[in-house]
Amino acid sequence: MVRKRLRPPDTFVAMTTQAEFSWLAAARTPEVVRRSLKVSLLVGSILAVINHGDQLIGGAATIDVFWKIPLTYCVPYAVSTFASVDALRSKKT
Repeated sequence: MVRKRLRPPDTFVAMTTQAEFSWLAAARTPEVVRRSLKVSLLVGSILAVINHGDQLIGGAATIDVFWKIPLTYCVPYAVSTFASVDALRSKKT
């Protein structure tokens, strides 16, 4: 049996009509990406200020701080994406 490779859909609504869909395809839908970016900007900014604010304001920031701050935004993005995809997939079943 030859399985057709599914093209990532534009929206989750389109995915509900397909027999199967991948986690990655769901994570790349505009709704999930938009929600994850909003959460990442809000939560990442709060975490960056809490974790690195004193070094930035005090002028004691090293090069380590400047590569750790973007990583601070990656964690909320990943958590939000995982939660959104999980919610969408569980709603479908």
